[in-house]
Amino acid sequence: MKCTPLADRVLIEPAPAETKTVGGIIIPDSAKEKPLRGIIVAVGRGTKDEEMILKPGDTVLYGKYAGTELELDNQKYLIMRQSDVLAIL
Repeated sequence: MKCTPLADRVLIEPAPAETKTVGGIIIPDSAKEKPLRGIIVAVGRGTKDEEMILKPGDTVLYGKYAGTELELDNQKYLIMRQSDVLAIL
């Protein structure tokens, strides 16, 4: 399935959540940290007031609660406005 964001929105594939073990204790999925970085998969065309700076393939940082989660072809993605992205790595 192809998904093309509209206007100034971007589609991001989040990095996998980090699994840490402390002294042999495995942290359950519900306690894992939500990833704060990901890779841009698709971008919109921008608006007349805001041109698109981000491009597919960029690795970015975003806010902890930014964007809307969606699932396409059994893969989880986030869709958010370009202004919700904090930095390009």
